[in-house]
Amino acid sequence: MNAWPTNVRIVEVGPRDGLQNEVAVSTEAKIALVNALADAGLRTIETGSFVSPKWVPQMADSAQVFAGIARKTGVTYSALTPNLQGYQGARAAGADEVAIFGAASEAFSQKNINCSVAESLERFAPVLAAAKADGIRVRGYVSCVVGCPYQGEVAPADVAKVAKALLDMGCYEISLGDTIGVGTPAKVHAMLDAVLAVVPVSQVAVHFHDTYGQALTNIYAALSRGIHVIDSAVAGLGGCPYAAGASGNVATEDVVYLLNGLGIEHGVELNTLAKAGWAIAAALGKAPSSKVGLALKAQCTQNAMPTK
Repeated sequence: MNAWPTNVRIVEVGPRDGLQNEVAVSTEAKIALVNALADAGLRTIETGSFVSPKWVPQMADSAQVFAGIARKTGVTYSALTPNLQGYQGARAAGADEVAIFGAASEAFSQKNINCSVAESLERFAPVLAAAKADGIRVRGYVSCVVGCPYQGEVAPADVAKVAKALLDMGCYEISLGDTIGVGTPAKVHAMLDAVLAVVPVSQVAVHFHDTYGQALTNIYAALSRGIHVIDSAVAGLGGCPYAAGASGNVATEDVVYLLNGLGIEHGVELNTLAKAGWAIAAALGKAPSSKVGLALKAQCTQNAMPTK
C-alpha cells in the first residue's frame, strides 16, 4: 500500500461531464457556475467540450463559455477534445489544457465509435502532436475501468494496457473512470493493482460515478493507495445513460466533506461550493444530488426560519 496523501487536487468536471448529461442550460448559467467554482477554491475546472454539437448539443456553446468566464490566476480551465478539429477549437477558445479519452472495453469502443480500442487511440496522435508543439498538457481518460454496459466486467489487465498506452503517447495524467458506477472497493483495488504496476501513482486520478452509491467508498480505497487526484462534479451533476434514473458523477461537496473528515488538504471552501451547487441545480430545475449539499441547504433554511 502507498502512503495516504496529505493533499488532494480535485478536478471539477461538472461544467462538462456533468452538464453534458443534463438538460440544456443557458450559457450564462454555465459561465456563472465556472466562476463560482473558481471562487470556491477549485483549481482545475473542466469548462467545456469541443465535440460535434450534433452528438452533444449541450456543449455547443463551449467557446462562448470560455469567452465569458472571469479567469483566475492559478486556475486551469480545461476542455475535452476528441480530435484535431476539437483541439483547434479548444486552443482558439483559450483552454489551458485538453483531455482525450479511450475505453478499456473493446465492446464499448466498438458499440460507441465503431472501432477497436487500439484504433481509437491512434486517432489521438495528431492531437498529442499538436499539443506538444503548442506546449499544452494533455490529460487521458480511460472509461469502463471496472465494468462495461455491453460486456460486463472488464479485466484489470485491459485497463492497465490502455492507461499505459495513453501515458506513453504523452498524457501527463491518466484518469480512471468507472463509467457505469458498478465498482466496489475490492474491484477497485484489483484494477489499481494492475494500473499502478505500469503507471506511477503520481500520474493517476480516479473518476467514479455513483450509480450504486459506492463512489465515496471507492475514493477511500483509491486514497489508501496514495492517489491524490479525484474527479468530481458539483451537485452530483450528470447521469448515467446506461442506467435509467441513476445518479451521475460523485458530488464534489461529498468528496470535500470526506477529505475534511480525513484531515486531507484540498483548498476548497465547502459552503461556497455548496452555494454553487444550489444555483446550478436551480437552473436545471432539480435538487442537488449531493447529500452534503442537501444537508447544508436544509441547515441554512432552518437557520433562516423566524423563531416564535
